[in-house]
Amino acid sequence: MRPIIENKSRLILAHSTSGYRHSLREVLDTPSVMALIKDTQAAQEVRALKDFFSMLPDDIGRACYGPKHVELAHDRRAIQTLLITDALFRNSDVATRKKYVELVESVKSNGGNVHIFSSMHVSGSVSLYLRLFS
Repeated sequence: MRPIIENKSRLILAHSTSGYRHSLREVLDTPSVMALIKDTQAAQEVRALKDFFSMLPDDIGRACYGPKHVELAHDRRAIQTLLITDALFRNSDVATRKKYVELVESVKSNGGNVHIFSSMHVSGSVSLYLRLFS
C-alpha cells in the first residue's frame, strides 16, 4: 500500500463501461483525461493516430498503410509522418528488425516525423501507417 499512497497524486480516476482493454480507448478519448496526460508519450501517440484517421476520409491519397506501400513511399521520399509499432522492432527475424530500424532512421533524417507505438498500449494496434507529404 505504501507505493500507492506515495503516488496518490499521479493516479487518475476515470469512468469506463467495462474493464477490458478496448475500454482504454474510451478513457483516453475523455477530454479531462487527455488534458491531464497531454504531455505524455501515450497522449502524443493517440493524437497522431487521431490525426491520421481524421485525414483518411478527407484526403485518402495522402495515406498509405502496409509494408509494400510504405516502402514505395519511402523510396520516393514522400513520408511526412510514420506510425509504426514497437513489435516490428522486436521481431524474431534479425533482417526484419534491421529493415524497420533503418526505415525509421531514414524517415527522421529526411525530415519526417516518426511515432513508435507501444504494442502494450491501446494505440499499439497500429502496425505500419504513414501520412504522405502533400
